Amino acid sequence: MNTTLVDGFLAQARHRPDAVALTGDCEEITYGTLLARATAQRGRVAGLGPDPGEPVGVLAVKSPATLALVLACLLERRPVLLPSPTLGEDVRGRLTAAAGVRRLLTASDDDGAATAEPYPPAPARPDTTAFVLTTSGSTGVPKAVPLPAAAVDRFTAWAGDAFGITEDTPVLNHAPLNFDLCLLDVWTTLSRGGRVVLADPGRATRGAHLFGLLERHRVEVVQAVPMFYRLLADAAAGRTLPAVRHALTTGDALPAPLLAELPPLLPAARLHNVYGCTETNDSFVHEIDPARDTGPGPLPIGRPLPGVHALVVAEDGTVVEGEGRGELYVSTPFQSEGYLGPSAGRAFAPHPQGLPGRRYFRSGDLVHRAADGTVTLQGRTDFQVKVRGVRVNPQEVEAVLLAHPQVREAAVLALPDPVAGRLLHAVVRRDPGTGLDGLALRGHLARGLPRAAIPSTVRVTEEPLPRTSTGKVDRERVAHALLPA
Repeated sequence: MNTTLVDGFLAQARHRPDAVALTGDCEEITYGTLLARATAQRGRVAGLGPDPGEPVGVLAVKSPATLALVLACLLERRPVLLPSPTLGEDVRGRLTAAAGVRRLLTASDDDGAATAEPYPPAPARPDTTAFVLTTSGSTGVPKAVPLPAAAVDRFTAWAGDAFGITEDTPVLNHAPLNFDLCLLDVWTTLSRGGRVVLADPGRATRGAHLFGLLERHRVEVVQAVPMFYRLLADAAAGRTLPAVRHALTTGDALPAPLLAELPPLLPAARLHNVYGCTETNDSFVHEIDPARDTGPGPLPIGRPLPGVHALVVAEDGTVVEGEGRGELYVSTPFQSEGYLGPSAGRAFAPHPQGLPGRRYFRSGDLVHRAADGTVTLQGRTDFQVKVRGVRVNPQEVEAVLLAHPQVREAAVLALPDPVAGRLLHAVVRRDPGTGLDGLALRGHLARGLPRAAIPSTVRVTEEPLPRTSTGKVDRERVAHALLPA
């Protein structure tokens, strides 16, 4: 299926206007109603100025009204920036300035109940940008990442085919609307005539509510960070979700104990570990075999998607052939051409050995490629530290901790020390009532790591670790709240 996102949505709205497009924690909206609401907003978008390449800002509050406003931008061929509603005013201002956005629109529930005949989309341009996504901003102001419409269309075509999203397929949208995960959850689903099951952000961490949402709407495709599956498993109480056909985990390491709980929870589901960056979209996928993949160490991210080129680059800049370790460079059919604003020149690089024809994104991720071509994440280049003169990657230590059957969450940080320079400290959330302690965990670590990689302190708790808005452990809050000063 080679149709574009916009054309696919329009075809569904015109030929199946009474089919459900949006459901879940919102009013139920049909394709016909969603198109009518988007049509009502097109004049608002068109009136912002004559420059068709100037991005429009839409505050990413998850609602049918926001999705209708975004569709209006897509129909007008106006790039749309989706800043998170949780950003502070100053940060949001710097982000919109970097993206070239002069007007930030906010949707409301009474935005247009139009009944007029929809008019066709504006003519496409070769350089049309569809979405301007944002990075997490964990190291400062989020970066603005423009995605060409053609890249989005290639992605939605791949994702729809890969996960069997067709007419009336219920697909969960758990992620915020400004996340790249929505390219599958929302936009692929709408281009194929499926049902987007919206999860209310205010209840996105309530396991019982999420379980009921999936059960009630018989959701077939789920994509979420591991924390989501932890919430589901804790709320299941022996129940199952047999309607789920595909369950995708992404964005963080999936602990082995949690993986072991997924087959009985999702008895009919194929499990996938998906890897990608906002700048490139999905790049690798690994179909999980619970019988094979429950051993120690992190899950593989697998092999490149069709059309993806990947390099493993050693510390000296040489490209590793065959088995080896280094930084992952990726080039995908779905990628951005570079950041907007002050970071514009730092996104992509040519082949490290000067070969022509392709630009690669330097992911900053350290990987190991096995002899059979399977790739596994091993940490970050920017997380590597020296502890007493020995190079250590705290994420490798976390992976060993998460392999312990009684560990639910773990965070390892390298903190300044007046004598050693830096020392590792770990915080671990254990299974309730197990009695797992720091001594047992230090012994577990000693069996799989060199002495320099054993944290100086291991704090054990039964309380959930603080999380960022993306569902990852918030290391800064862990350092301030849970670790010794």
